[in-house]
Amino acid sequence: MADEVVKKEESLNLKITGKSHVKPDKKIGRKEYQLVTFDLPYLAFYYNQKLLFYKGDGDFEGMVKKVKEGLSVVLEEFHQLAGHIGKDEEGVFRVEYDDDMQGVEVTEAIISDEIGVADLTVAESTKILKELIPYSGVLNLEGMHRPLLAIQLTKLKDGLAMGCAFNHAVLDGTSTWQFMSSWANICSGAPSTSASPFLDRTKARNTCVKLDLSLPEIKLQPSGDVKPEPILNEKPNGVAKPDLILNEKLNGDAKPVPILNDKPNGDAKAKPILREKIFKFSESTIDKIKSTINENLSSNDSKPFSTFQTLSTHIWHRVTIARNLKPEDYTVFTVFVDCRKRINPPMPETYFGNLIQAIFTVTAAGLLLAQPSQFGASLIQKAIEAHDAKAIDERNKEWESSPKIFEFKDAGVNCVAVGSSPRFKVYDIDFGWGKPENVRSGTNNKFDGMIYLYPGKSGGRSIDVELTLEPGAMERLEQDKEFLLEV
Repeated sequence: MADEVVKKEESLNLKITGKSHVKPDKKIGRKEYQLVTFDLPYLAFYYNQKLLFYKGDGDFEGMVKKVKEGLSVVLEEFHQLAGHIGKDEEGVFRVEYDDDMQGVEVTEAIISDEIGVADLTVAESTKILKELIPYSGVLNLEGMHRPLLAIQLTKLKDGLAMGCAFNHAVLDGTSTWQFMSSWANICSGAPSTSASPFLDRTKARNTCVKLDLSLPEIKLQPSGDVKPEPILNEKPNGVAKPDLILNEKLNGDAKPVPILNDKPNGDAKAKPILREKIFKFSESTIDKIKSTINENLSSNDSKPFSTFQTLSTHIWHRVTIARNLKPEDYTVFTVFVDCRKRINPPMPETYFGNLIQAIFTVTAAGLLLAQPSQFGASLIQKAIEAHDAKAIDERNKEWESSPKIFEFKDAGVNCVAVGSSPRFKVYDIDFGWGKPENVRSGTNNKFDGMIYLYPGKSGGRSIDVELTLEPGAMERLEQDKEFLLEV
């Protein structure tokens, strides 16, 4: 029934019923927080989108009121999300907050009376889900002109859809779910947050990186879905001012900051058609994958492979088969690693900001598929373990000496990239009316091979794999009984 309703509706016939801004409940004053080396590479990513579905008792207005009241309280500590991105006089990016700023944008909406929670929590994402989350196609750099957090609350027949858009230059997944958990706890009656965010980013990296990077002046539309076409600008003094496309020869000794992108001037490839689908791996399936790959470990394997390493290897292997790659084709596995406990000195789990780095391992498709699964798992394990404090520091120094602002899709050829963690307790986000029925990400920052891992709603060691693939590969993966280990 759910699939029929969603397929029947080309659009949700969504209607915006209200828009407001929520600020911290108390006066905080002027605050400034430098964006550091861990934050800056994400300026050319899009806002990070999350979508949660809740069952409700029909009191949509009451649910909205509770959410907004709790938000005003939690923003006292997480006030950075109520600010904007700015620059100091030296051109160093920072988060700026002041009491006269707008705060967090909250949109209220309703859709067709026929559509309920079950109709929208199907395995495969559809285009209409995009209507439930704000700021689709909006770059983090636009946080200079927009709120750093936008929320859309949509009334469903039997509940509520909560779409959130977080500026990824300001926070990573760990900070995102710390905020969401704190917000939900306040709404559920907790007098305060269980753990205050650690706000001083310079304790993780105190190097000022000056970037001459900006968007052109544009008039933003109320919908918040304007996607400008940035261009390369040059200043008269020869200092380059690159935006999203950098392909012209520059005069003088300028050292521009390139953003890696497709070919400009009409030569860019057409945006590929992609499918997004959630595959549910039960606890028993996860255990089977882990035990199988850990069987008969060779003396070269230093220690057993973790759940993450074995599941990642399994997905990388089956996706490579589904892509029909040639033996000589390279394939890349990418994972965004939390560096909070890896840097020296280590940062607390409550560190608020980005403290992640992408690490890569590459091999030929033929070699990956010809070898036992331990081969791929060993590549992933060694790459993760090698990313220690020294490696992180060297990566930072290299970037700071020649900054490159990557786009979200620059994760490698034929890649499988993991950008979330099943350690995030997304199904514990209870605002007072029960746990979410479903949690997923939006369409932003997705490309062929992008994966978000979430804990399974059934609990235990179950894991949901939200995977984006080219349609042909997705179809072949769906028919691959070894992928989900179907009997």
